Amino acid sequence: MATDTDLRTVLAGLRTARRRRQVLVVAGMVLVVLVAATGALLMGAAGLTPGQAIAGAVGLGDRGDVFIVQMLRLPRIEAAIVVGAAFGLAGALFQATLRNPLASPDILGISTGASLGAVTGMLVLGLSGVALSGLAFTGAATIALLIWLLAWRKGLHSIRFVLVGVGLAYLCASLIAWAMARSQEHEAAAVLTWTVGSVSDIRGEQLGLVAAGTLVLCVAVAVVARTQGPLALGDDNARALGVHVDAARIGALLLAVALVALATSAGGPIAFVALVAPAIARRLVNDGGAALVASAATGAALTLVADVVGQHGLLGVAAPVGIVTGLVGAPYLLWLLATTEKRSR
Repeated sequence: MATDTDLRTVLAGLRTARRRRQVLVVAGMVLVVLVAATGALLMGAAGLTPGQAIAGAVGLGDRGDVFIVQMLRLPRIEAAIVVGAAFGLAGALFQATLRNPLASPDILGISTGASLGAVTGMLVLGLSGVALSGLAFTGAATIALLIWLLAWRKGLHSIRFVLVGVGLAYLCASLIAWAMARSQEHEAAAVLTWTVGSVSDIRGEQLGLVAAGTLVLCVAVAVVARTQGPLALGDDNARALGVHVDAARIGALLLAVALVALATSAGGPIAFVALVAPAIARRLVNDGGAALVASAATGAALTLVADVVGQHGLLGVAAPVGIVTGLVGAPYLLWLLATTEKRSR
């Protein structure tokens, strides 16, 4: 018969193996980011050697190389990493808190709400820059509040939350299409970023604000992350473990909404990163948890790789990052729907 000492030894071994697997997954994603970032620095119309890229990154060498690296390529790489990490972490929080693999800001309409706010600011109010990003943030927060109010019935139920979000997503998409149909041709072209997502123009003050905001929200997520394990066991078990279920769920979802709003306000609704990245991270970590850190790292890697592929036309034509992630995410969504239906049967 196993003694308490034996059980403690087994549990300690399991925890060590779990931490080791998480570290390996995160390290693997960081390696993918480094490889993709290296390719992004070197490739382009003005090809650079590794020595030129390093010299340009530290401000040495030819002034043209410094300009290309520091003003064009490096900000785009940083923006893809920050925005992708924010989407990946937000998607993991949504899916873990609502216990639904389809709970993604793309499907819930929060990203579309940010797009609607930005399109309204651009076409109606003539805004640009940080002010336009602020209105996109407001749009995402407004849609999240509407979902919350319409889905709340003596508690927050995941199915109702998702269904209300899908309805509002279609409403926002229809309003965006109507606004674009009434706009001039040059205005519609400018709006494209806010309908498909792009990281090509995020730099300077805007990039600094997004990075700082994402860092602050990541610290806040680290504080509330301890409730994700009990929540995954169900409400009754979580309460038995001393977790205030409604408060924990509200706190996690508010942070997820803030992450989505911040990322979308800068890069637009980059499709499916928040849906696919957590699923990949959970599959790789495979410990039954939310895999928050791994999801953030996977989101950063996925977004950066997709941007490199789209920017350099590796699929045959140059395209914004949102189109590339959409090509990857749409088949995954169909597969997820098919397998979910099969499991329910």
